[in-house]
Amino acid sequence: MLKNDLLLRAACGEETERTPVWLMRQAGRILPEYRALRARLSGFKELVETPELAAEVTIQPVDALDVDAAIIFSDILVVPEAMGLTYEMVEARGPLFPETIKNAHDVERMRIADPEEHLGYVLEAIRVTKRALNGRVPLIGFAGAPWTILAYMVEGHGSKTFSKARRMLYQEPELAHALLRKITATTIAYLKAQVEAGANIVQVFDSWAGILPPAHYQEFSSRYIAEICAAIPSVPVTVFAKGAFWAVEEFAQFPCRTIGLDWNQDPRAVRPLVGDKTLQGNLDPCALYGTPAQVRAATTAMLDQFGPHRHIANLGHGVYPDTNPDNVKVFIETVKEYSPKLRG
Repeated sequence: MLKNDLLLRAACGEETERTPVWLMRQAGRILPEYRALRARLSGFKELVETPELAAEVTIQPVDALDVDAAIIFSDILVVPEAMGLTYEMVEARGPLFPETIKNAHDVERMRIADPEEHLGYVLEAIRVTKRALNGRVPLIGFAGAPWTILAYMVEGHGSKTFSKARRMLYQEPELAHALLRKITATTIAYLKAQVEAGANIVQVFDSWAGILPPAHYQEFSSRYIAEICAAIPSVPVTVFAKGAFWAVEEFAQFPCRTIGLDWNQDPRAVRPLVGDKTLQGNLDPCALYGTPAQVRAATTAMLDQFGPHRHIANLGHGVYPDTNPDNVKVFIETVKEYSPKLRG
């Protein structure tokens, strides 16, 4: 039994006494407690792969920021690794895959991962976190959308264009679909296992949605996201596709409960397009660089745009690592103080 179920009720479209609030990438980055723990370790992957430490970091923002949900500390790139493609997390550069997917043989050797065997450390982190939270707030599980995962597996690292991955869509579409099908099967099994381990809600992150043209997005991304949503009926599913503003009407037809908006989208324009879906977002992360008064003003303006119901307050992307935690607290406190006023 959850002591604070605001997020789940809002996701399900129920009216709530106030708007629930959490932040993408809240686990870590901005918190001194996280940095102190990380400094003692060999690197990011040790933290992700040690369930007790991942659970500790997951709970830190619940204690420090008083958010309405915890999100399990992990990374979307654990999925390609589970499939057989190892990644490294290079300091100040980001993820790097020493080997990449280049041809049909590479795709054939990728396995559909078994969650307990290949991702058991994430599932154990969820179980440890659930015990430690003891019902304080819901726990969010997550995975990357298949297109975003393919983009890293083919490109081998972060990129402004992901031109190698996008070239595959033009030159070898069937090869791309073969890989996407394997990623989708792995992701479905993984998210189901997260729910079984204790996740109350799951989010699909399509971080590189916005670099595809709409026709390609429909063919190589959204159809697989729809498949994932349909496979997870037991908990609410959130879809967050950064930059894919034109896909909102399509998402509204999916069996997901919540649609995440990035900071370039106007909630007033989106709301009429999504029926009874809940919206999540979408303060510009850079708004948190302002003064406390500016943060309060930006937050109340955002809340006014979304309206009083079917809204989960968040940023329009992950919180940036050099953000002042005090301003994050102003954002969270403003949501909690102002959103009840919207309800009249």
